[in-house]
Amino acid sequence: MSANLSALFYLVSGILFILALRGLSSPETSRQGNYFGIAGMVISIIVTFLSVGNFGPGLIYVLIFLIIGGSIGAFIAFRIPMTAMPELVAGFHSLVGLAAVFVAISAFLKPEAFGLGFVDQIKLASLIEMSLGAAIGAITFSGSIIAFLKLKGIMSGAPITFKGQHLINLFLGLTIIFLIYFLCRSQSSNLFWSIILISFILGVLLIIPIGGADMPVVISMLNSYSGWAAAGIGFTLENTALIITGALVGSSGAILSYIMCKGMNRSFFNVILGGWGATDQTSSSKSKEQKPVKNGNADDAAFLMKNASSVIIVPGYGMAVAQAQHALREMVDSLKKNGVKVSYAIHPVAGRMPGHMNVLLAEANVPYDEVFELEEINNDFANCDVAYVIGANDVTNPVAKSDPQSPIYGMPVLDVEKSKSVLFVKRSLSPGYAGIDNDLFYRDNTLMLFADAKKMTEEIVKSL
Repeated sequence: MSANLSALFYLVSGILFILALRGLSSPETSRQGNYFGIAGMVISIIVTFLSVGNFGPGLIYVLIFLIIGGSIGAFIAFRIPMTAMPELVAGFHSLVGLAAVFVAISAFLKPEAFGLGFVDQIKLASLIEMSLGAAIGAITFSGSIIAFLKLKGIMSGAPITFKGQHLINLFLGLTIIFLIYFLCRSQSSNLFWSIILISFILGVLLIIPIGGADMPVVISMLNSYSGWAAAGIGFTLENTALIITGALVGSSGAILSYIMCKGMNRSFFNVILGGWGATDQTSSSKSKEQKPVKNGNADDAAFLMKNASSVIIVPGYGMAVAQAQHALREMVDSLKKNGVKVSYAIHPVAGRMPGHMNVLLAEANVPYDEVFELEEINNDFANCDVAYVIGANDVTNPVAKSDPQSPIYGMPVLDVEKSKSVLFVKRSLSPGYAGIDNDLFYRDNTLMLFADAKKMTEEIVKSL
């Protein structure tokens, strides 16, 4: 395939990726966006193969591993539950970063195969690009592995901090920059391997101080890192599709992280530098053993909601764990038949990744016009008869507004406590992912429904 024709198809692929990103920005068009993305990737892969020209034995191995990798990815995608989606995303980000590292290593060891010059005589621009791609890719890989371990529960979700942590991160970051500079002058392989090794270490140190409640933004930021790593390698390989795709992923991930930080009243730069959430402060709220709670059952909940004029549903990670979205939709349909107005309130970081709750509700065919973001519905809680909180915890915790010592202080939360009655479905009084107690459990207008979210919701449907 000629260079001009390849460039044309890569341009078409890039346009499809842009359309895919635009489609994924809204639940109504997300399925169409996925189709555009798939089409763009298929075109990119086919054009890349046709551009090789020489179909030697090596290309057979590439095809074999492409089929193996694609099969594994498809198997995982079909089998993975929605509750495990955040750690799956973190795991996939790590693979993107590792791929960037491997390509950079290949280009450095065999530059002539990529048209970058010869060993010890690599083009300066290519050397800078592959060094940056390798460094960002290594940070993405090790950082994503830590995020995966935290989300999976293999590693504690609490911030891991030590004295002088930020200075060490700064020192390592500056060291990587200096090593890249000296690598460009000497092209020493020892410097190249040192850049990769230090980047792996920096990725770990950037993510371990991040608290569990802040993980959704971390996933978004790692997504951005993986995109920039891919873009850097795209420049090295002079691959237009890889440059466009990497730039789109990198910029969209960064923008999403910024939007989430703004919505949570956090510092965007602290997220990038890995310093966010790394405090030793603990909530000054009293222990839950010292406070009484009101217990209720499905009949109590059904009575309150059936006699309400408006109900706001607040879904959270507990709903995802119990896979209660379909039972919830059935409950809402029953309430609507009784003339009750029902809305859904979604916090930007409900669940463990951006859009987690939206995907679950869409899976249950919940109408999009009934789902509202925090800033759209927060004022409605004051006029709401019943708030039905199903598995959400930190995003409804009032201490975020009242306790300066709380690790979630300053984060905008849903004003659930302003509702006339609050029905809180939870297995126990255990703290949320941020590791702090929720004062909402002990409010006079709160009725705790201790049970599996799906089972409790199904019992409420029967009572209705």
